[in-house]
Amino acid sequence: MLNNETLNQNYEKFKVYRDKILALGNDSLEKTIAIALSLCLVCAVFVAFAAVALKPLQVNNKELDMKKNILDVAGLLEPGSDIDAAFAEKIEPKIVDLESGEYIDSINAAEYDQRKAAKDPAQSIAIPKDKDIAHIRIKAKYAKVFLVKEKGDIKSIILPINGYGLWSTLYGFLSLDPDGQTVQSINFYDQAETPGLGGEVVNPNWRALWKGKKVYAETDQPSLEKGLIAEADVGEPALTLIKGVVDNSKPGSQYQVDGLAGATLTSTGVSNLIRYWMSKEGFAPYLSKVRTTVKRGVS
Repeated sequence: MLNNETLNQNYEKFKVYRDKILALGNDSLEKTIAIALSLCLVCAVFVAFAAVALKPLQVNNKELDMKKNILDVAGLLEPGSDIDAAFAEKIEPKIVDLESGEYIDSINAAEYDQRKAAKDPAQSIAIPKDKDIAHIRIKAKYAKVFLVKEKGDIKSIILPINGYGLWSTLYGFLSLDPDGQTVQSINFYDQAETPGLGGEVVNPNWRALWKGKKVYAETDQPSLEKGLIAEADVGEPALTLIKGVVDNSKPGSQYQVDGLAGATLTSTGVSNLIRYWMSKEGFAPYLSKVRTTVKRGVS
């Protein structure tokens, strides 16, 4: 570290140079460069200070927004309510091993960041190209799911989902009934699709179309009319967006959602990310165990 004598010497040198620069004419190149560099230094110090000072607030706002989105997809968001209090009272986060479908109690669910874990080679897995229909390339080994319970019974299962659309990776949540089959709601909290087209994934009217839809084929489903996916065998993910409007009078409509008008590639992306995360590569092992647990009446 510099001692006081050295600091004083440096300060005296600075004053000499400062006086020299100030004595120069305004048309001096040296004076112009020196003042510009000084302003840059002051601005850099200010920006760095602001970033450090505001970081806790940014982190808190990010966490609050995430809790708000989870409450929203669970149908528990009330205007003017205390987000932190409502989340703590109604939502239980759990960590799931995607391969086995088992809960991992050794990881603190409140502190686990799945998106960050997906970027860590020690906590993630590369997805084989032939199985990466959501085009995300890697996934975290463990997923953070959220349960809504009432008197000890599971009322909602909220699953994180992500996949590539047209311009961006869409990040969202899918809420299911305890049967792990029936959709309650869906939302995307992070996406950069074209406003008015693919960006309609956040439109409440479109989101409402998902309620009551089924995830897994209950019988063998042929290639859906006007559909965007191939056929699905019984037990496989069949939920998909179609081109146009769903005809609820036709067989298989329980697996169909209206596509996004003028946004075929985003619609395909949403279909693919749903099919990926509901498959054996995603949450199928976990949902199978949840269904068994619910049937046994174990919370």
